[in-house]
Amino acid sequence: MYAVCLRFAENAESAQDILQNGFIKVFSKGQNFEGKGSLEGWIRKVMLNSAIEYYRKNKTVFQTTDSISEDHHELPADFDMHGLGYKDLLNMIKELPIGYRTVFSLYAIEGYNHKEIAEMLDMSEGTSKSQLSRARQWLKEKLKKMEENIHEGSRI
Repeated sequence: MYAVCLRFAENAESAQDILQNGFIKVFSKGQNFEGKGSLEGWIRKVMLNSAIEYYRKNKTVFQTTDSISEDHHELPADFDMHGLGYKDLLNMIKELPIGYRTVFSLYAIEGYNHKEIAEMLDMSEGTSKSQLSRARQWLKEKLKKMEENIHEGSRI
C-alpha cells in the first residue's frame, strides 16, 4: 500500500502521511467492506482515495509545458526496452512532476478514464488529457536521454 501512496505523494514523508490516514480509514470503516472482491482491493481503493484527498487538500499546481520541450522526439528504432526493469520504470514515474505523475498513475496504472480522473481531481477532462500527454512526453525524453547515455558510454 505504501507503493500506491508513494506514486501520488511529493516525497516519502507525504506518502507515509497518506498511508497512515488510509489505514486509519481502513480500521475505522472496516465495517463498510462487504466481502465483494478482495480485502486487498478494498484497502487499495481506500489508499487511493486517501491519496486523492491529500492531493486535493494540497492543491497541487499542474506543471506547465515549460519543463518539457515541444519537440516530439521518437525513441531510436534500436532502443532496447528489455534492458529496463520494472523498478527502473517505477523510478522514472516517481521522477515525474506531481501533476503529471498523478494523472499518469490514475490512467495508466489504476485504469481510470479521463472523465473519472477529472471528477476525482476537480479538473477538466482536457486538463487530464493534457497532463497525461505531457507525462508521456516527459517519459519519452527520459528514455531517449538514457539511450543516448548508453550509446555514449559504449563509445568510450
